[in-house]
Amino acid sequence: MKSVTLKELSLLLDGVIQGDDTLVITSVATLEHAKAGQISFLANSKYRAQLEATQASAVLLSAKDAQDYQGTALIVKDPYVGFARVAQYLDTTPKAASGIHPSAQIDPSAHLGEGVAIGANAVIGANVILGENVQIGAGVVLGQDVVIGSKTRLWANVTVYHDVHLGQDCIIHSGAVLGSDGFGYANERGQWIKIPQTGGVRIGDRVEIGANSTVDRGALGHTEIHSGVIIDNQVQIAHNDIIGENTAIAGSTTIAGSVTIGKYCIIGGNSAIAGHLSITDGVHISGSTNITSTVREPGLYSSATVAMDNKLWRKNTVRFRQLDELFQRVKTLEKNLKTPD
Repeated sequence: MKSVTLKELSLLLDGVIQGDDTLVITSVATLEHAKAGQISFLANSKYRAQLEATQASAVLLSAKDAQDYQGTALIVKDPYVGFARVAQYLDTTPKAASGIHPSAQIDPSAHLGEGVAIGANAVIGANVILGENVQIGAGVVLGQDVVIGSKTRLWANVTVYHDVHLGQDCIIHSGAVLGSDGFGYANERGQWIKIPQTGGVRIGDRVEIGANSTVDRGALGHTEIHSGVIIDNQVQIAHNDIIGENTAIAGSTTIAGSVTIGKYCIIGGNSAIAGHLSITDGVHISGSTNITSTVREPGLYSSATVAMDNKLWRKNTVRFRQLDELFQRVKTLEKNLKTPD
């Protein structure tokens, strides 16, 4: 178990202490469930009532919220960011691998940097390059010519096909598949002719990809995921997609091929984006939204219908089919009203 004094945390977060700076903190917790030795945070005013009753030894607060709080606090600019940094500092997550397990299969042509760890039954293919302090979990398979930057972690049973490059400080969770074939076929008189997917995948630094997500290789050029991108579980990134820096994609989202998404976008869970589109920087897409045309202006976009009583939904579905007929009738009525007798 790690521990740190409140004074040390204040230096880490550039914060101001209100109360006892010698308190020892061992972990983080919510306001409702925190106990002695833990630090909590208030980032949303609707939890203000929990602040007064919390048993946390200290609380991360904004200067405004700290004014009326009588307990020990660490005053920071953004309590939620402060919480994230403290949680990182006190993180006790075990390594994906330690040392090199004797059952690992490592091609003689692979290059392993200093401090590389490889778990049981992992397979490292020809000409693979692993940077310093890379962690390869149990059962991971790396195809030939894979390049992985320093301090990147691959958890158990990740599969990385040939010619995939990952940057530094990435995290790839279990079951993810990087570099599988894109869905490319030609049709000849009803028969599907497979188009070899000869591109690769290029992933920048500090990218996190969730469990069971897939990133297809490019058909000709590369599929690209730029630095700082975070991708949730069970997300599909198709061939030749380009995802801009620091974009976030929530779970079960599907992105068809040849889509370009800009920087600093947020895509809600269970969304679907049609192929060959562009989405500009700074776009926020609500969950369960279908994007079927290019988005040229930043802002919030939504398309999902709300849940309703099934009988009402059936009626509205029928009426939706009648919208064009209704539109034509209104258009005719408007024309007749404007036409003089």
